[in-house]
Amino acid sequence: MTLNVRPDWWRGGTIYHAYVRSVHDSDGDGYGDLRGLTERVDYFAWLGISALWMSPIMPSPNRDWGYDVADYCGVHPDLGTLDDLDQLIAAFAEHGIHVVLDLVPNHTSSQHHWFVESRSSRTSPYRDYYVWADAKPDGSAPNNWVDDTGEPAWTWDEVAGQYYLHNFLDAQPDLNWWSPGVHDEFDRIMDFWFDRGVAGFRIDVANGLYKDAELRDNPAHPRAYIYDTEIQGRYGLQHVYNFNRPEVHDVYRHWRHRAEARRIVPLLMGETWVSRVDELAPYYGNDDELQLALNFPFIFAPFEPQALARVVADSVAAFPPTACAVWAGSNHDLPRLATRWAEGDSRKTRLAHTILAALPGAFVVYYGDELGMADSDIPAELHRDPLTAGGLNGQWPRDNARAPMRWNSSVGGGFTTGDPWLPVHPDRAQNVEAEQADSTSVLQLTHALIRLRADHLSDTATRYTEVELTGQRWVFDSGPLRVTANFSETAVDLELIGTPVLSSRTIAASTTERLDPWEARIERRTTT
Repeated sequence: MTLNVRPDWWRGGTIYHAYVRSVHDSDGDGYGDLRGLTERVDYFAWLGISALWMSPIMPSPNRDWGYDVADYCGVHPDLGTLDDLDQLIAAFAEHGIHVVLDLVPNHTSSQHHWFVESRSSRTSPYRDYYVWADAKPDGSAPNNWVDDTGEPAWTWDEVAGQYYLHNFLDAQPDLNWWSPGVHDEFDRIMDFWFDRGVAGFRIDVANGLYKDAELRDNPAHPRAYIYDTEIQGRYGLQHVYNFNRPEVHDVYRHWRHRAEARRIVPLLMGETWVSRVDELAPYYGNDDELQLALNFPFIFAPFEPQALARVVADSVAAFPPTACAVWAGSNHDLPRLATRWAEGDSRKTRLAHTILAALPGAFVVYYGDELGMADSDIPAELHRDPLTAGGLNGQWPRDNARAPMRWNSSVGGGFTTGDPWLPVHPDRAQNVEAEQADSTSVLQLTHALIRLRADHLSDTATRYTEVELTGQRWVFDSGPLRVTANFSETAVDLELIGTPVLSSRTIAASTTERLDPWEARIERRTTT
């Protein structure tokens, strides 16, 4: 099989988010790696994914596990080599699977040579690559911005004689996108990877590149930050001057223009961490910016039909008519959907997968979610993530959603023959070998859903239509499919209107006219 070169291959497709260090270790050092992914290519082909999106693979000191990049045109030696990446791309292409990399344009590692040179002198050609500012007359930071830990977002550098900005760890200085040199560098970086056959990028902190040119104080937020319900009001501030600046859209229009000039158009998928759909829609532009913008209002919605349906309806109304929405329930920064939404109830996990996969657009599966993996409870002394170790920034420990996945029920789970970098997921029953053999498993359900959306939801004319919405029931049409979901502990009546296709409970088509508690049913409508 060769790669699908349809310009919008992601529409109706499934993107598999591989946290590379936790998928499969090929050499026994305890870290998942590129060769490990290549060794498992047959599994991904069987699953039916359209693309493999890998967490950052570039060289890094690993203060933020690759999101602190030290070299944008290399591969971290723990993960492999450029040759290994070339072989991975070729192997996945043989199965029709695209390879997408994580690109981190908001900040670098403090060990990147740009920053080392930048801090060396005010006359360095790299000085304006970063956000440097003088202290206030009293010696304090330039403004009131705080980073992701809740501490001041500015660090004084004795060598440079100024403060530098970091919206995340102090080891992750923010780049200055007002500098033409930064734009030129990223044009070259993107060309380097596209020329190697990379099919696109997931763009980290896509809403954060530009900062207010005047470095104005952020205004106070009317209520305290609550992690479960509030994205934007972090640490009592509205982040209006250090995120979501209007100038960022010129970057994406430029990148999209360059992408469209290529014979095979690469994907630009943004980590657009905003709290409302009306803030998300502009990242699509007039179908001339990002092709996909991750929908965090949906991810953060309660697992209730009215809350989820409202975000979907608002998205459909706000996005350009040709926009392709993207739906995900988990990622490497958040508790897994099996824990956050389903609360460990496998019926709810299966329902969540069915809803996500049945919505028109693109579907993102975080590694292990296809097995029904919930969060691990990794002891504090084994945590490896500096950003959340010891509750540094008030978050739930991100390591709990990064445990190595199981390929079998052995002690090492088939992940490694050595000591894993994090404890392998503790649920031995949730493994690929066992679930492939079980025709009713979460893995088999996910496999069936991926095939179903590829068959029915890839047409540009596919639309979402809300049919019925109550406190316990959500019925919608997705292209030719009718989806009926029961969000309750009580069985409810179901009026069949078409050809039964799939049940979240049994996977097989069901003709019964009752929906079990926490069951979703998909039919193909007789008339569309």
